[in-house]
Amino acid sequence: MGDMRVLLYDETPLHRDNFVKLVNEGYYDGLLFHRIIDGFMVQGGDPESKDAAPGAMLGQGGPGYTIPAEIGSPHIKGALAAARLGGPGNPAKESSGSQFYVVQGRPVPEAQLSSIEKQKGITYNEAQRKLYTELGGTPGLDGDYTVFGEVVEGLDVIEKLATVATDRQNRPTEDLKMKVYMD
Repeated sequence: MGDMRVLLYDETPLHRDNFVKLVNEGYYDGLLFHRIIDGFMVQGGDPESKDAAPGAMLGQGGPGYTIPAEIGSPHIKGALAAARLGGPGNPAKESSGSQFYVVQGRPVPEAQLSSIEKQKGITYNEAQRKLYTELGGTPGLDGDYTVFGEVVEGLDVIEKLATVATDRQNRPTEDLKMKVYMD
């Protein structure tokens, strides 16, 4: 569907270094974007997705370890973030060792941003507010998941991925394999 170029953040060294390690090992090559929700995000990185049977339940696999949370950056469109087990079973908000998602989102009204600020104790700066209202994102995830990079080229690819047909588990009905490399 195209190429996305990402910038990894120095402010999240544990996530950055783990992602680089996995990319250099070829870990992601041939894995699927196994969960896509239009208007929200595209997710991949489950090693069980490689050559998975059609309709197989995906999203539980990983390298056998988690990464301590490095929460800080907002979920503006194009954000590269680590998936994780949600809920009370993961109070430290540790990230999956390999699964990630790229935010699609939609433009966010000012009133919604203000509500999220009050609810979560977050303060968005002027630049973040502008990006959320004009470009979009998913601010409801802020403060709960680690954003460790951003798409700097290829935002259109997220849009293409987000519109594919999916099944009831949000898995694309046609396999979308990824190739991830460093340059």
